[in-house]
This record gives sequence, structure tokens and C-alpha cells, in this order.
Amino acid sequence: MRKLISFTGISLDGYYKRTTGEFDFPHVDEEFFNFSNRQDAYIDTLVFGRETYEHMAAHWPNATEGDPEVIEFMNSVPKIAVSSTLERADWNNTTLVRRDDIAATLGELKQRPGKEIALFGSVQLTASLLELGLVAELRVIVFPVLLGEGVSAFSTLGGQVQLELLRTTTFRSGNVLLVYRPA
Repeated sequence: MRKLISFTGISLDGYYKRTTGEFDFPHVDEEFFNFSNRQDAYIDTLVFGRETYEHMAAHWPNATEGDPEVIEFMNSVPKIAVSSTLERADWNNTTLVRRDDIAATLGELKQRPGKEIALFGSVQLTASLLELGLVAELRVIVFPVLLGEGVSAFSTLGGQVQLELLRTTTFRSGNVLLVYRPA
């Protein structure tokens, strides 16, 4: 069975974006791109909530700066945009799935042969899928910055979720990857 992983970047004080909405604090360098390419090799489907999808779809089709392999991956891999409000999802190779249908869609997709299914960003969707028991791994990269204020990564969780630490990876930049699975 395929597994659904969630990958989220946060500040050291637990914010995934500033209160103004910007996600402008990640430390991205060659080492990070190498990590991304290794991770992407095990993924064949991406899932995004509406907000993250809109940001990604606005950025990646026209991206020229950064790692060419990451750009190619983001634009070519099959994607699912989860929303109750979007009318259409025009980014290359994207399927629009209504929020009410995502549990069934992911349950079916996990039964098919393939690589990992990755949920990038989309913290509200991650929280609801964690509560449904559909997330196999949480991969949280902590960037070495304190924002002081922002939007908490998992503030929409309905209750406590116990996690088991699987591994950590420290980058020369000070980024730290924490990999957990629900306990």
C-alpha cells in the first residue's frame, strides 16, 4: 500500500507563514535542492489544499530560478487540488477533488501501485487527514529563524496527535528535518 506523507516547512517558533501570509523565510540552498530531488524520486503524486495550490500554480509554471530538476518535477508530476470553492485547476496534470471527497479519493489512490503520495504545505488539509488516520508520515523542516508571530502550523487540529520520531536530518544551513509517524 502506498503511503501519504506530509511535508511542511516552519520557523523555529512553529509558524508556517507570517501573519501577512508570506512564506518568505525558508533557507534554500544547493544542499536543500539535493535533498528535495532525493525526496521527489520517491513521490509520484502531489496533493495540495486550495491555498497552497493557488500559490504553487502561480509560481511553478513560470519558475526559472532554482533547481531545474525541482522545477521539472513540480510541473510534470500528477497533482490533486483539494477545494470546496475552486471552479477549476489549470496547472499542468492537476485533478480537482472536492474536500468532501478527498478521504475516499486518497483511500483509493493508496491502494493503487505507485510511489508515495505527498501533501506539500497545506497544513489545514494535513490536520484533517491526520485526524482521519490517512497520514503515514509528517516531515517537518524547521528553518533557523524566529518570526515572533505568524500562523501556527497545526492550529486547526481538533485534538492531540501523538507522534513517534523516526529520524532527524541536520543541514549545514541550520535547517533541521524532523520525520514523525502518528503513534
